[in-house]
Amino acid sequence: METLGQLAVKSAHAYPEKIAVKDDNRSFTYKEFLVRANALAAYFHASGFKKGDRIGILMSNRIEHIELDIAVSLAGLVKVPLNYRLHPKELKYMIHDSDLSLLIGEKKLLDTIETGVPLLYMGEDFERTVAQYVGQSFTEQVAEDDLFAIMYTSGTTGNPKGVMLSHRNIIAGALSLAQVCEVDYQDVIGHVAPLTHGANFLSHVAWLFGLTQVVYNKFEPEEFLDGLVEDKISVLFLVPTMVNLMIQHPNFDASKLATVKSINMAGSPIAASKLQEALDKAGNIFVETYGQVEAPMCITMMPRNEIHKRLDSCGRIGVFVDVKIVDDKNNEVPHGEVGEIIAKGSLVMQGYWNNEKATNETMRDGWLHTGDLGRRDEAGYVYIVDRKKDVIISGGVNIYPREVEEVLNLHTGVKETCVVGVPDDKWGENVVAFVVPNGREEVTIESLISLCKENLASFKKPKEVFIVDELPKSSYGKILKREMKTQHTEVSQ
Repeated sequence: METLGQLAVKSAHAYPEKIAVKDDNRSFTYKEFLVRANALAAYFHASGFKKGDRIGILMSNRIEHIELDIAVSLAGLVKVPLNYRLHPKELKYMIHDSDLSLLIGEKKLLDTIETGVPLLYMGEDFERTVAQYVGQSFTEQVAEDDLFAIMYTSGTTGNPKGVMLSHRNIIAGALSLAQVCEVDYQDVIGHVAPLTHGANFLSHVAWLFGLTQVVYNKFEPEEFLDGLVEDKISVLFLVPTMVNLMIQHPNFDASKLATVKSINMAGSPIAASKLQEALDKAGNIFVETYGQVEAPMCITMMPRNEIHKRLDSCGRIGVFVDVKIVDDKNNEVPHGEVGEIIAKGSLVMQGYWNNEKATNETMRDGWLHTGDLGRRDEAGYVYIVDRKKDVIISGGVNIYPREVEEVLNLHTGVKETCVVGVPDDKWGENVVAFVVPNGREEVTIESLISLCKENLASFKKPKEVFIVDELPKSSYGKILKREMKTQHTEVSQ
């Protein structure tokens, strides 16, 4: 394997006049792109930054995300992408924890945080810096196992942890995505999900093939579909929430997906019924990957020619990772039995930044303990059952919230659901469900309870069902189950 910067340089030499990146206002050929990336690398070097120094990036979706990936790689630095939707206090923690040498981003975001870190603003300041160093370059000696990025987890169980990803980790993920998304040299990659997270992993695929990348700044289903047509997008990354919003939009037009070969769904589970609806309406264009920031995207992969056969599976084990499903004593369980998913290989992180305790808890004998419960069938397909910490224990019996959510999602009037366990003096925990209607038909508590009676054992049925307008979510789009539990406690008191 090589480094991300080396791959980009090869693509630029092979396809100098091909468009590398574009948005609504600008486009750069590979030749122009490399000039800009080299200029930024020269600026980093001239500013005194040394190999391994951290560079923070705080901005909405912009071309500069992609430029900085390569500039940072060439200069031997480490990028720290920061989610602009986070609260300033959360961002301040990450900035302090990663000990940044420079923070690059949009003024409206940077000015909300007192960082004490040197700043480089997007716009005139950034372009003036690029122009000053155009024609110059700097390339550090970088190995594939050197650190490329520190990406912070969502922090759903305490302070976020900085995941250390090497060039090897990133390229292993890119090669895996290229395989499952069936990427070839004519593809055009579209980015509408945040480039601080999942979409960025797909971005790295471009350097393997010399592809064009198109950056969209926001997701509005109807406008987004129009953009796909205009830009001839063929490969995308979308979180399931985006897929649902697109498919359930009243003006959804499947013909606007004519150029799309594959949409990679990842970031959170999608209910089997919602996936079937997407396949029915949009066609056989969806692939699914399961992973974590700690093992980007592709612990398992489900290609588009198989996804319709096993709607509730996340696919087979990826090409750059070994996977086991183990019990609490680390013994591998037989096929069909539920255990914790653990992973090892080129895809798996180097550890958590400045957090040896968390690293030792999560990485044991080289194996990443994901905290996800799953099972594997005789054919090698993996099925995610739930997060280990979310399992509800009622009357001494394990109940998996996702199983209940799958049933509730069968209701055609349901948009999304969340099932949690709440304390109960008699049973230990009770099952409580929160349901968001989609507005297409009436949803009543009675109809939801009836649906559960038809499809679930009695002990798994929710003791309470609440119909709500929305579910609290993190800036990464994940449902915050702890907040649902808190809300229930507040209502019950």
